[in-house]
Amino acid sequence: AVHGTVNDLAMMGAVPRWLTAGFVLEEGLPFDVLDRVLDAMSGAARAAGVPVVTGDTKVVERGKADGMFINTTGIGVLRDDFRPGPHAGRPGDAVLVSGPVGRHGMAVMAAREGLQLQSTITSDTAALPPLVELLRARVGGAVHTLRDPTRGGVATALTELAQAASVGVELDDSTRPVPEPVAAACAVLGLDPLYVANEGKLLAIVGREATQAVLDNMHAHPLGRNARLIGTVVAEHAPRVLMK
Repeated sequence: AVHGTVNDLAMMGAVPRWLTAGFVLEEGLPFDVLDRVLDAMSGAARAAGVPVVTGDTKVVERGKADGMFINTTGIGVLRDDFRPGPHAGRPGDAVLVSGPVGRHGMAVMAAREGLQLQSTITSDTAALPPLVELLRARVGGAVHTLRDPTRGGVATALTELAQAASVGVELDDSTRPVPEPVAAACAVLGLDPLYVANEGKLLAIVGREATQAVLDNMHAHPLGRNARLIGTVVAEHAPRVLMK
């Protein structure tokens, strides 16, 4: 909940400042579950440097809330010198991803469905503002678009960006950033890992001439140490995303 909200703000170029948190609790929810969630949220907010300044709770009848629903709202501050946007990608730009994808979505799916996988897949959820701030400070002018590939994964996020900018995107299958355990689990379940949700990875569309500089700076940060080039923005076949 915390990571998703601060990451959404960061993808707009904003510096997250404050959060609200609302809880809808089902009657009979164990207090130890609530305590674990509150501890995790407070720890995530402290690590992100964003205080939770207000909130609310509601209790509903048993069976009406699947245990617990949480909603968050974030407020951030935009800077004049850094305004990445979904419409800013242009032909020739490079498409980068900050690391391997699919771990978060597969970890959640395995837990929800009680899947017994040969290798344990753990979520890599993370707050991305520190990585975005590093990019802003060092190569901000080269960063045209940022997006966290959450619901719908990398493929859906890039399709939305291609539609917004009226461009095409070509991905290289040889650079597909999918960890082996995620690929194996997706194969068993009949899923394409590029459509699996993430929360802790970002896509960056950057000027081609600055590709290596952006990658070098991403590699210098723990959240981007496995960043790689995965594709190119093109003028052809807009607004489709194709895989070579």
